[in-house]
Amino acid sequence: MVATSPVASATDAGTAPSRGSVRRPAGALRRRRILGLVALVLLLGLAVAASVAIGAKAIPPAAVWDALVSPSGTEDDIVVWSLRVPRTLLGVLVGAALGLAGALIQGYTRNPLADPGLLGVNAGAAFLAVCAISLLGVTSLLGYLWFAFVGALAAGVVVYLLGSTGRGGPTPVTLALAGAAVSTLLHALTQAVLLRDLRALEAYRFWVVGALAGRDAQVAAHVVGFIVAGAVLALVTAPALNAVSLGDDVARGLGQSVRRARVLGIVAVTLLAGGATAACGPIAFVGLVVPHVVRAFTGPDYRWLLPCAALSGAVLLLAADVVGRIVVRPSELPVGVVLALLGGPLFIALVRRRRMVAL
Repeated sequence: MVATSPVASATDAGTAPSRGSVRRPAGALRRRRILGLVALVLLLGLAVAASVAIGAKAIPPAAVWDALVSPSGTEDDIVVWSLRVPRTLLGVLVGAALGLAGALIQGYTRNPLADPGLLGVNAGAAFLAVCAISLLGVTSLLGYLWFAFVGALAAGVVVYLLGSTGRGGPTPVTLALAGAAVSTLLHALTQAVLLRDLRALEAYRFWVVGALAGRDAQVAAHVVGFIVAGAVLALVTAPALNAVSLGDDVARGLGQSVRRARVLGIVAVTLLAGGATAACGPIAFVGLVVPHVVRAFTGPDYRWLLPCAALSGAVLLLAADVVGRIVVRPSELPVGVVLALLGGPLFIALVRRRRMVAL
């Protein structure tokens, strides 16, 4: 059972004239949340199964099952264990990270159009990855993965420091303005490097499109620690985020340290989005769309919204990856392209339903 607090109670039940009228809506909301959580777990199981079973090479379901439970070293076993299973695990990890990061950044900035890229994470990762390729001659994915991650972290720190200048400290407006400025600058610098180095451009084109293909278990192993740390930090700060989402003055009145909560939230977003972007490139729309979809059945309580956003992000990313493998078989579309094609119309539909984007 989820513990209640004054903030959560006000968020869940609202104000009602009688005791009985509060209990009925609160009970219905709890049932809807539980059903939504169970549905997401089931959908994730189906997405994982589809990701392992479907690929460029047609493998019968029975052969996939045998490869999972009793591998014997056949070609099908190698495909399943060396390609599809690591790719699926990385998809779950990255999708959950982007869903969590999107919910966090929208909550801390109180901006329904915010996504993890607002903090300059994508631009910082791209710039340092391009510099590693062009200036240091790094060509392998594992080689510039670390540069991309450091670039994402550095961009997040710079955005926070710039957004913290002034007497009021970091606010949703100053963070958004600082993120836009830093992202624009880093994007311009990235383009300047690419125009001078065709080799860097070729490697950058492979990374920037956003894909799970070509990533093995080593890639997931390099970023899993940072993503898990960010996820734990995000879930721990959920009660504080409930207060901050009501406004800085209200949060202070409830005894929360707004600055501390926002710092921890930015750190969590940077770890989550930085790890995901470094591993797979900038993948759009997951962090933007998922929180709005989940909020439709969880309500604004971040103790429910965050875990459901993580599950939904994993489901969406895996489903898009499976679609990309099917539509142009035997080739495939990168998951970033599929999400760009599907995410635009979906987000337009969500925006037209104003209650789903209200924070």
